[in-house]
Amino acid sequence: MLHPFLQNDFHIKWTTLTPEHIETDIGKALDEARSAINAVASQEPPLTYTNTIAALDEGLETLNHAWGLVSHLDSVNNSPELRVAHNAMLPKVSEFFASIPLNEALWETLKAYGVESGDEDLSPTKRRYIEETLADFREAGADLPLEQKKRAGEIQSQLAELTQKYSENCLDGTNAWEKIVTDEKQLSGLPKSARDAARQSAEQKGTEGWRFTLQAPSYIPVMTYADSDALRKEVWSAYAAIGRSGEHDNRPLVRQILDLRHEFAQLVGQENFANHVTERRMVASGQAALDFGDEIFQKVRAQFEKEAELLRRYKAAEEGLPIDHPPLLEPWEVGYWAEKQRKASYAFDEEALRPFFPIGRVISGMYEIAQQIFGLRIEESDTSKVEVPTAATKEPQVWHEEVKFYDLFDSETDEHLGSFYADWHPRESKRGGAWMNYFITGNRDSSVGERSPHLGLICGNLTPAVGDQPALLTHREVETIFHEFGHLLHHLCGDVEVKSLNGVNVPWDFVELPSQIMENWCWERESLDRIARHHETGETIPQALFDKLLAARNYMKASANVRQLAFGKMDLELHIHWPVSAEEDLDAFVENALQDYNAKYKTQAKSNVFNFSHLFSSPTGYAAGYYSYKWAEVLDADAFTRFQKEGILNAETGRDFRIKILAKGNSEDPAKLYKDFMHRAPDPGALLRRDGLIP
Repeated sequence: MLHPFLQNDFHIKWTTLTPEHIETDIGKALDEARSAINAVASQEPPLTYTNTIAALDEGLETLNHAWGLVSHLDSVNNSPELRVAHNAMLPKVSEFFASIPLNEALWETLKAYGVESGDEDLSPTKRRYIEETLADFREAGADLPLEQKKRAGEIQSQLAELTQKYSENCLDGTNAWEKIVTDEKQLSGLPKSARDAARQSAEQKGTEGWRFTLQAPSYIPVMTYADSDALRKEVWSAYAAIGRSGEHDNRPLVRQILDLRHEFAQLVGQENFANHVTERRMVASGQAALDFGDEIFQKVRAQFEKEAELLRRYKAAEEGLPIDHPPLLEPWEVGYWAEKQRKASYAFDEEALRPFFPIGRVISGMYEIAQQIFGLRIEESDTSKVEVPTAATKEPQVWHEEVKFYDLFDSETDEHLGSFYADWHPRESKRGGAWMNYFITGNRDSSVGERSPHLGLICGNLTPAVGDQPALLTHREVETIFHEFGHLLHHLCGDVEVKSLNGVNVPWDFVELPSQIMENWCWERESLDRIARHHETGETIPQALFDKLLAARNYMKASANVRQLAFGKMDLELHIHWPVSAEEDLDAFVENALQDYNAKYKTQAKSNVFNFSHLFSSPTGYAAGYYSYKWAEVLDADAFTRFQKEGILNAETGRDFRIKILAKGNSEDPAKLYKDFMHRAPDPGALLRRDGLIP
């Protein structure tokens, strides 16, 4: 096929998207995008929305789509050939995008239109987009003198390359380590599910025994259940070492990334990168984001310190030691002893829930909930992964045989709102974590044509199937599925006439509201009965087990809050105080900044700054924005109280959330959207009340 990455197929032909086409196709897309920009830059009066703002967006659409496909494959199907092709084009693509707001002629045209647009009959959404576009350009350095513009473009290109290398080091460093256990006695304490998965992993590698890796479904059970202190220490040490040495060393990269971010922020007139990032977000400044986190920390600090002390006492008592002055724990002991304490306190075993969460039932039940609450219908399509597609191949293709494809409809009108791919299990060629993204934003502007569907994806690294059994998930993994599905609904339910304002293209501290509110349905009896059925008997979770789940929900909740607050604080401290913080060892700087936030251990754990992809795997990403998870938790805890009052599965409330939050994207100010749904401003105490930390 000629130019497979440039095809406009809704059903993407993944088997044609091979590395050898990347250079040619992306090169062609770059040429077309340059021509489109030049056309807008030289546009003669009269200037209109159509021949300026809209023409710019349309001119970049092919490149955005094609490069999005390349980047996606780099995340889910990484190979040496793909990596070489991707990295060969990355500097060119990055340099091009960085150059757009620095194009003098283009900026003069857009500024002129910004002044004249008041005379044009435009919708409020299009007027907002004009303002957002001009603000984006200024934020990127459009008003800078020529030499500084040149430097701004260089910085963005360098950041793209450095953060890509950081991301690759995290993936390669994770995959470089494995532990083969041949003595079954070392597996004492591990649940059967973890042993079976480790055995299957070894068999797949042609190895005897049990194979453990640093991927979450393998790593977490070891740290939570393995009786062997030596095994936990070895696995923990390997995980903590990712990005810290050898060919996968991220330490010099982090310093270079922070240097460049700070230089860019100062170029565009900001004191630091945190202020640059937050200026147009709900929080408005880096210091305000820091104060937000510190305020929550002060409210939970006493309970956090109490939880750590109680855990030390519990371990001491179990080992027959005096509990008056219990010894400190090692970092590889915390998860293990916390799980033991939770079992003892609540007679609750997380593994007892696993049989009730076969992934197929969880997902079909989640779709049922979405249908009832939000008025949606979701249907799975047959898929194919044929090597040589033909005209007769009608099923949507996928990039791996485990991937599913679904269509999403409005259940009342039967309108096809969108479709999505789901890729849930780990592979060595796939980056860690869970995420949502999109390939196509459909048309919702009646002035330019018929409505068309959106296309998105959700990915995770969840427990895989073992043998003949289905994949049986933990409750936390179920929450992860709901979380990413919330992001996906934000895109697929989007009804914004400007594509660039649709769905998840909202201020960063609002983007997590739709995802995090979805997690609440994993804790309610009425909704859990839709998603939790025993994989053999079909029975729902027994009431006694459900009661234990709820009772244990807020176990060590202050510690869980402080962990997230610490990540956010580390992020902000680095980006606010750079380059002053560059004068000392980064581990020492982070340890000092977080001295109140970090529990005390015998062996003080080093920071995760060198393997924290949220902060350093893209030029901006969550940098100076990790606080937004906690910010959005406050919003979601508060917003969910409306469902609790009006009905967990109340269709009217759900439809209101869909219309006033999901459908709106960034077409209006987030604070207004929230108030439209709740009929008031957010209640900052909602999160800590839900967590049982304040009355």
